[in-house]
This record gives sequence, C-alpha cells and structure tokens, in this order.
Amino acid sequence: MTMPKRVSDRLTKSIGKFQQVLKIAKDRDVNESDTVSIIKDMLADVFGYDKYIEITSEFAVRGTYCDLAIKVDNKVEYMIEVKAIGLELKEGHLRQALEYGVNNGVQWIILTNGMVWKLYKIRFEQPVNYDFVCSFNFAELDPKNEEHLEKLYIICKEGLGKDAREEFHEKVLIVNRFILGALILNDEVVGVIRKELRKISDGVLVTPEEITNILKNEVIKRDVIEGDDAKKAQTKVKKFYNKAKKTPKQPQEQCKEGVSLSDQLLNQGEQQANPKP
Repeated sequence: MTMPKRVSDRLTKSIGKFQQVLKIAKDRDVNESDTVSIIKDMLADVFGYDKYIEITSEFAVRGTYCDLAIKVDNKVEYMIEVKAIGLELKEGHLRQALEYGVNNGVQWIILTNGMVWKLYKIRFEQPVNYDFVCSFNFAELDPKNEEHLEKLYIICKEGLGKDAREEFHEKVLIVNRFILGALILNDEVVGVIRKELRKISDGVLVTPEEITNILKNEVIKRDVIEGDDAKKAQTKVKKFYNKAKKTPKQPQEQCKEGVSLSDQLLNQGEQQANPKP
C-alpha cells in the first residue's frame, strides 16, 4: 500500500517521542486514567486525529462507557478499550472490547495498554465472530522499518480514505499459515511435488498418498492443518480449485507446420490491413 510522505514523516518523527513517553509511564506504573490521556495524545500526534473533535471518551454502551472512540464525519471508525500500561492484555479484556463493538455495530476494535496495540475486525454473522488483524509493541517499532510503519498507517486517519485497513485485512486472510498449509496439501500441488521428485530421483515412483502423509506427519505442523482456521482455509482453497476445473479452457491457436504462431498472427494482421480486391 502507498503511504503519503507527510504521513510517513509524521510517523517517523513521533515514534521516538512516544517511545520515551511510554517508557517513563511504564517505569512510573501510571494508572488507567493516565494511560487513556497518553493514548489520546498518540491518536492525535501519531495517527492524525483531531483530539477535540474526532476522539471521544463519552461513548455510552448499555449504561457503561467505552474508554475511547474515534468518530470521523459522524461515523464511529474505532472503539478502543484501554488498560493501564502495566497491565497485561488478556482474553477478558478482548471480550469486553468486542462486546462494545457488537452492541454498537462498530466493526473495528483496538485493545491497548499504550505499549501493546491489538487490532480486530468483527464479523457480523451468525454467530458473531472476529478476525485478529495485527498487533505491535510500540516500544519495539523501528521508524525505518516499512512493515512497522504499515501497521501504524492502517490505524491512521489518512488510511481510512485509502481503505488501508481493509487491504491489510484481506492480505492477512490470504497470506497466512493455514492457507499455505492447505495449498501445499492440495492435489494440484502434491502432483507438482510428485513430478519434481521423479525428476531428481531418476524416475522413482511415489504415490500422492505417500507424499501427503509425509507432509502431514513430518513437514507441516499439526496446528496448521487442524482446527477451525485450518478447515476454513482448506475449504477456501478447495473451492478455488474446483471452480478452476469447471472453467472451460480457451482454445489455443494451432501453429501451421514450419510457421510460428507469431508469424501467423503477423500474416493475419497484414491480410486484414491489406485485403485482397
């Protein structure tokens, strides 16, 4: 994704400043209220939001208040659950943050203690589910690392108009260990591996089943091919290849004996340009 230079310059300048701020806050073990104040400063100085117009701490959720919300052009873009900087983020904190989002129809959720930031996207389906999009430790960010800056950019105000978070989320869904594991075990890929094995072994025959068993039991980690995420990836890959098999192949141009296809096309072009009377 392309990041505007002014945004990358702002990120580069602000990272060092807030790394120092967060270190001091962590050493002093500041409370949740003070951590919220620091997060507000970061949302403004790092991520580009207007502190007084677009960042609010007065967002009621069924009688309680979400710590922070980012509201741009009358639309809530993020709900943010903040914990004290010295507190480790846990599953219960995530459930609380997700509940805020579900109850208000807000898809994008941030859970943070200032140091660690975690981004999630809620899927409003039956039952409601969510995707973990990314996380980063602000203290470990490198201003010269493009991947680090990209993770910041998807939360930035400028990234909203460029659909940066949606693009990043789509990449996460496709480029992950479950999809790669499903691809490796697909019949098409196993067939390619079988052909290559025959080449390097002077024609030794190996069955697809033998290759699949070795991949499952000795090459790929078990958690990559088992569980809900693995099953979803396998279904996605299977659907793709089934669809590809059903799509009719376009007939290829047949070459006349002794005449290359390129020359044939050139001759056809000349004939169309200079038709016989």
